[in-house]
Order: sequence, then C-alpha cells, then structure tokens
Amino acid sequence: MEPSGGLRERKKEATRRALHESAMRLTFERGLDEVTVEAIADAAGVSRRTFSNYFGGKEDALLYGDEQRMTALLRTFESRPPTEPSWAALRASFDILFVQAGDPRWAAQIRLARRHPSVLARQLAGYAGYEGALAGLIAARDALPPGSIRPRVMAGAFMSALRITALTWIDEKSLRPLSEIAEETLTEMATPFT
Repeated sequence: MEPSGGLRERKKEATRRALHESAMRLTFERGLDEVTVEAIADAAGVSRRTFSNYFGGKEDALLYGDEQRMTALLRTFESRPPTEPSWAALRASFDILFVQAGDPRWAAQIRLARRHPSVLARQLAGYAGYEGALAGLIAARDALPPGSIRPRVMAGAFMSALRITALTWIDEKSLRPLSEIAEETLTEMATPFT
C-alpha cells in the first residue's frame, strides 16, 4: 500500500516497513525466541524508543504485513460499487491479497503464526478487529442496523474463508495457486449447508 500524506507520513511508513522487514529477516535467521526488540531496532537503524512508537512488541512488527493487507481489503470493499451485493463485493475485494500470493514471506508469516502462540494470539486478535470493522461496513452497505446478525455472520464467514484459504495453501505447499483455493473456499462458504 502506498502511504498517503506528506513527507512526514512517508517517513513514518518507511520506518514501519524497515522495522517489519528487520523483524521478519531476524526471525528467519535466528528464530523468534532469539530475536529481541532491541535487535530489530538496531537492524532497522532506529532506537528502542522509536520501535515502541510504532509497535507494541516484536509480534506486532512481524504481523505488520498482515495489517496492511487487511486494511487494503477493507478499503477496497468500501470502495466497491454500492449496487453490488455485499458477498460479491467481498469476493472481488479478496483480489487485493493476490498481489502478494506468490510472496514467500507471506507464506512464512502464516507458518510462523502457526508455530508460535504469541504471534498467533496477536494475529487472531487483529482478525477479530477486522471482522468487526467488516461487519460494520456490510451493515452500512446493506442499510442494516449496526450489530445486526447478518453482517456479523457474513463478515465471520468471509474471515473464516480467508483463514481456511491460507492454511490450505500452506498445507498443500503452494502447489495450487492461492486464487484457485480462494475461489473454491469462497464458493463453498456461500453454499447452503441444508
């Protein structure tokens, strides 16, 4: 995602990215348990205090790519034509993730979350927040009261489909394109169970 705003915002984004990239690189080289916040800050050329201005811990720095993908997905969904049904808009918005579908760092990030409870906990907490935001956007799009069940179920189903898609892709060792697995999962998610 391209940062918006002026020079200051671009510098902040560059610092976030540098910290994220340093966290990823050091974790791959040393393993998560051997990486400290200080080492990440040093590798990115910033102070420990600067690190703390951007991230609450090394797990947050590691998951910054996830945050960017999900933020882009929400923005894309929100910008879809208002006449498009919500599920169709969600499926179309999923394309934003395909940009990084071949990125080995994304697959490595998914594997990392599966192996380390601290990373998985942060990831799941983030996804719960995105699910709530998505439910709000669906409710607004469909002119339903906030907190209605239908938008919450749809957002939950979509987020579950994303998780299932990513895990299937990893389990299959990326033999099939992510887009193919996503299409299969989203189609199955929209099929009635009764």
